[in-house]
Amino acid sequence: MRFTIQWKLMASYLFLVLFIGGVFFAYLSHTLNHHLTAEIRQNLATEARLTQMIARRDIGQMRADAPAVAAAISREARARVTIILASGKVAGDSEIAPDQLKGLENHLNRPEVQQALKSGSGESIRYSATIKTPMLYVAVPLKTAGGEEGVVRLALPLTALEQAKGSIRTLLAASLAVSLLVALVLSYILSRVTSRSLRTITILAKQIGRGDFSRRIPVPTRDEVGELARVMNDMAARIEQQMERTSAERNRLDTILRGMGEGLMVSDANGLITMVNPAFLDLFSLKESVEGRHIIEIARHPALNDAFKAIVASRDERIEKMTLVLGEEKHVLTHWVPLVDSGELQGVVAVFHDITDLTKLENIRQDFVANVSHELRTPVTVIKGYAEALIDGTMESDPERARKFVEIILSHSERLAALIGDLLTLSQLEAGSMNLEKTTVRPDQVAKHALELLEPKAARKGIAIDCSGMAGAPPVLADPGRLEQVMVNLLDNAIKYTPESGSISFTVAGEEAMVRIGVKDTGVGIPPKDLPRIFERFYRVDTARSRDEGGTGLGLSIVKHIIQLHGGTVGVESEPGKGSEFWFTLKKA
Repeated sequence: MRFTIQWKLMASYLFLVLFIGGVFFAYLSHTLNHHLTAEIRQNLATEARLTQMIARRDIGQMRADAPAVAAAISREARARVTIILASGKVAGDSEIAPDQLKGLENHLNRPEVQQALKSGSGESIRYSATIKTPMLYVAVPLKTAGGEEGVVRLALPLTALEQAKGSIRTLLAASLAVSLLVALVLSYILSRVTSRSLRTITILAKQIGRGDFSRRIPVPTRDEVGELARVMNDMAARIEQQMERTSAERNRLDTILRGMGEGLMVSDANGLITMVNPAFLDLFSLKESVEGRHIIEIARHPALNDAFKAIVASRDERIEKMTLVLGEEKHVLTHWVPLVDSGELQGVVAVFHDITDLTKLENIRQDFVANVSHELRTPVTVIKGYAEALIDGTMESDPERARKFVEIILSHSERLAALIGDLLTLSQLEAGSMNLEKTTVRPDQVAKHALELLEPKAARKGIAIDCSGMAGAPPVLADPGRLEQVMVNLLDNAIKYTPESGSISFTVAGEEAMVRIGVKDTGVGIPPKDLPRIFERFYRVDTARSRDEGGTGLGLSIVKHIIQLHGGTVGVESEPGKGSEFWFTLKKA
């Protein structure tokens, strides 16, 4: 809860009055209690001594005379009188009938009785179990004319004392309440007058704080409050000018930062981010504000934190390439610049250039050149070697062997032609220059035709191919020739990588407006690390086996591009040792 200065002043006044009144109340209450108790104790002691004298004179035998004497004295003294034998038994009590005295407990151990027997007088204040009320007891020793010894005790209820003290406390409390009420009214008036100028300054200062710098505070006095008003007016004028300049500069800076394609980050010397631009948030896939957070919190990558530590330690510009794993692998070129003022490091500015696409293109180009060179070198080398052997005379000296050489040359030339054909097809697909003649196609018929083409190859390995899964497949919108090329490639791959006596099957599933067609085998499977790259050009899981089977390494890449031109997607699900399923989707006709 927020308290204004007016209420604080009122509270101080009230607290002072309450403190003084409380001390006064406590002092009077204590003094009254002590004074009244002492007065009653002294009067009761005097009456006890008078009772001692009367009892000594009037009691001949304790048990016979004590009840009547105790009752007579009690009527005059207006106090309870108890006469106790030296053995502790009660001989007479003004409040107890004589025939009930035998049922009273022994009073020898009462504190006032023990003090009277030892020192000649005794007193105590305690609760009386007999008459159920607090009592003040005063006792003195007694020796009757007959020589019997005992104790005479007077007791006075403290109820009257408590009533008197309660009345006085009520009077004091009422006086204190009236004083507080008067103090409340006066303190409210005084605090309101005192805080009026401060309230005015506060209201106008809030308006200035909300951006209304045109407001000025009136200066009614020449005291400290007036001086404060003048200082705040000057400050408001300067802030208004500074805010106009700052706003214009911020607008220019925001425009520049929003227009930057590179990510920009500014942090303090401790690594806490103070500013970023939208490109930075996009680069690190951040949806919320990162100001005030540490660099390591937004991207838990050691290279980023190490680069920051290095720039802080060296205070020199730093350009560094790094690879960040942010959902997907990103290649970033970073440029770090320290912010140094008067020899002190104030912060760091970092610019992040996303070179992921450039890196991928460079890697693809390098891989493509290397793979094409490697794929072309093998058949060219074989053709050249066997051609040289034929030229050296093998054709005349060993016609049968020369025939085998020619067959090998023919085989590798066909492989070379297939590779060049696949490269040309892939080039047309990637360039988008291939025209598709889409029409309504029944996938089961295309699958059967592809099976007829590859059935001899599957029969040589004893592989069973099941097309029953294609029954009832809905028609799709596709180019029949290209769809057959896709199925032939997938079926051919399945036959290559399925061991003898294995099995291959087609699967079909509906996905809203798309049809999902798969080719499932019981082959060797694909390791998880190779799955993301399986559709890349020239990528092979088992390079040696792929070449032995006569593959070019471009079949799956061609499948992917053909399906993408149809508006579909491709994918693979595989587990090593348990086979694979290559699938693609096409639009329903």
